Order: sequence, then structure tokens, then C-alpha cells
Amino acid sequence: MKIVLISPKGPLYRHRGGIFRRSLRYAPLTLTTLASLIPGELDAELQLIDEGIEDVDRSLDADLIGMTVITGTAMRAYELSAHFRSRGIPVVLGGPHVTLVPEDAQPHADAIVVGYAEETWPQLVRDFAAGRLQPRYLQRPDLSLANLPFARRDLLPRHRFMTNDVFEATRGCVHSCEFCVVPSAWGLKPYQKPVEDVVADIRQKGARKLIFVDLNLIADPAYAARLFEALVPLRVQWYGLATTLLGEDPSLLALVARSGCRGLLIGLESMSGRNLRDTRKGFNTPAKYRDLVEALHRHGIALQGCFVFGLDHDMPSVFLETARFVVDACVDLPRFAVVTPFPGTPLFRRLEKEGRILTRNWELYDGQHVVFQPAHMSVEQLQRGIETAWRYAYSALSMYRRILASPSPWPVRIGANLAYRFYAHNLHRFYNCDWVIGGSTGEQPAA
Repeated sequence: MKIVLISPKGPLYRHRGGIFRRSLRYAPLTLTTLASLIPGELDAELQLIDEGIEDVDRSLDADLIGMTVITGTAMRAYELSAHFRSRGIPVVLGGPHVTLVPEDAQPHADAIVVGYAEETWPQLVRDFAAGRLQPRYLQRPDLSLANLPFARRDLLPRHRFMTNDVFEATRGCVHSCEFCVVPSAWGLKPYQKPVEDVVADIRQKGARKLIFVDLNLIADPAYAARLFEALVPLRVQWYGLATTLLGEDPSLLALVARSGCRGLLIGLESMSGRNLRDTRKGFNTPAKYRDLVEALHRHGIALQGCFVFGLDHDMPSVFLETARFVVDACVDLPRFAVVTPFPGTPLFRRLEKEGRILTRNWELYDGQHVVFQPAHMSVEQLQRGIETAWRYAYSALSMYRRILASPSPWPVRIGANLAYRFYAHNLHRFYNCDWVIGGSTGEQPAA
């Protein structure tokens, strides 16, 4: 039996014509994790295809195809699924989009997997081998992430990625931010791998510089502290994701630094307290952002600070105000996105009720296209404003100021900023709002 696992991609990462070059990509963990879960007794031949690095051969042979789907790649996944199903090859769809809106995905697949797949995917493959594939597989609420096999990182080409030393200790988050897909898809319960399992995975891989893809590594501070203590003797350098609450816990921050952390991605989201409160992210305090940057820098940790534009209290002045702040505060790598009402989230439901959703073309749900009517500006103002913020933050003078203050090694701070400068100055090649400016209600793809 041959199983092909595919990660379809949207415009941002697509192999040909995409905006990101290889230097900004790390190897995805989903496909290699799914590969590790296929029961050994089936003796399956495996092929993994990441469309970020290679094209899908539409003539490929397979007995079963599985695809992991986020909202921005749903249209591509449905296109590929229709093609392979027309050739008589069964297709299984899973991932965040399928979990958020299973009714949207169900017609496009022979089977769908809703929720995390650690138990359901092996059962699905066994059912398929026995000729009793079911249309839907649901995650059990008592799922455990203990004693799982290590991801099959050997099945993706190491040389095509910045790194494949990518790990995961936890899943989920304890916060219920209005625009976030996590609580809507998986609830507020954090799932945790035993710390010893995480350490064993790092040791067997021989990783020295690694990335944690956990959405909020400090969601459970007690677990996080045990993990960081276990990392100290490994003498690794690592990068991951956290929240601004780390700045409220000096002892945990010191431990994060001692464990080898060299950079964190943190969602700052907005400079407006009203925006943050309304979107249920009131634990962020804009008045403390500068202190957070300084505290991280004192501990040798760089900050990738993320902001979203288009929240209901944003005015046309928000773009330059935010960009000027990140430069003045010396945020190492600022990132800007359009707030995106992903289907199944409270934000989507609210905007839909208010009649402000402009399109259900999922390919446009990529964090850069405007898919809803903003409250205090036009679609074009929001779309152009985000380009303004990117260009200001990554102008030569802005980069110079931020690079001087960064604790990262010089090659890292310069290389990362130059990569994002390329992104900032090429947004117009990949993203525009012509699909709605011309008066359309927006069901056609972006130009």
C-alpha cells in the first residue's frame, strides 16, 4: 500500500511564484508526525510532498492520499482532491480548517479527520486497509500525547529547508482570543507531551539549534518551568512562541534565558487597549510593550513582535503609529498582518452577523488580504496601510536602529531583517485588493 501525504500551499509559500525564499522556511512537523503514526504492520510505502518546496505530480500513483489543510490552502486542497478522486484515488482531509468547519471539507474528501490525529489517523489507515473507511473520524477528548513515536523527519529533504530541527512540547492555549482559531478548533485545554519525551526527541535528533512550534509554550507555567529546566543540561539554543505574560514573571523569564532561548514570537497585536479588550486579549498591555522588549534584550532574547490591523478601533493613522513604535522600541523583527476572521471563530460569526464578511474564497484568508469590511476605513485603506507599515519598519534607517539594539548574533539580525525587507518591498506582487475595489463581492481569486 502506498500512502502520499501532501501539504498544499497558498500564494505565500507556493513552490513557484511564492513570496518566501527557502531561507525563511523550516521543515513542517505535521506531515512527518502523520508519517510516524502509520501502523508498522501495514508495511506502507510513504511519500511526503510539501508544496512549499516542490510541485505535486498529478500523475502520481497512490492507494491513499492525505492532506493537511489550513484555511488559506483549502481551495488548493479541494482542487487537488477533486483531481485525485476523479482518478479513483481516495483522499483524506484533516488539519485546522477541517476541524474548524468540517461541513465545508466533507464534500471534498472520502474521509475527514476532525481534531488532533494521534489516535484517529492510525485507526483510519487500518480501516482503509480493511476496506471499511468511515466518512469522519473524531478526536476523543481524553487524547494523550505521551509515548508517541518520533516524527519521521528523514522523509523530507533537509537541504530544502532552513532547518528540520523542529519540535513540539504542547498544543493548544488557555486564552480565548476572538480572532484565534485555537480555542474554536481545539478548546482551551492544553495538551502536553511528557517532558522526558520531548528531551528524548531532541537527543535522538542531535539538535543543537531548534525551533518549538508550540502556539504558547508558557500556557502552563509549571509545565514550562519543568521543560526549561530539562533543556538546561542539553546546552541548546532554541526559538519559540509565548505571550506577553512572560514579562510578568521574572523568574520564568530568567529560566527561559538559562534554558537557551534566543528568540520568541509574541503576539502584541495592537497598540489600542480597547481593541485588545474587545478581542479578549486584555492581558496584553501596550504601555508595557517597551518594558517587555528591554527585559527580553537584557536576557539575550530577540523579539519577533506581531501586530494585526483592521480591528474595530483602528483608524487610518494606526499603520504609521504602530510602525514608528516598533522602531522606537527596537522590536527585533516586527511583523504585520490583516486581522483575519477565520471560519468557525467568534470573530467570523460576529462579522457575518453584522454583514461584514466580503468573501468566502478561502485562499484569500492568508493574513494579508482584507476579507471583511473594516469599521473605520475602506478595504483599500487597510490593504495599502499594511504595506505602509511594512515599508516603514524595514526601511534602511529603521532596520539600522533596530539591528543595533538586537541581542541576536550579527549574521542572524542582519540576515533576518534583509529577508523581511524583501518581503516588505514585494507585497504588492502577491497581495492586492483589486478583487473588491472594483465593486465585486469577492468570490474570484486574487489577481
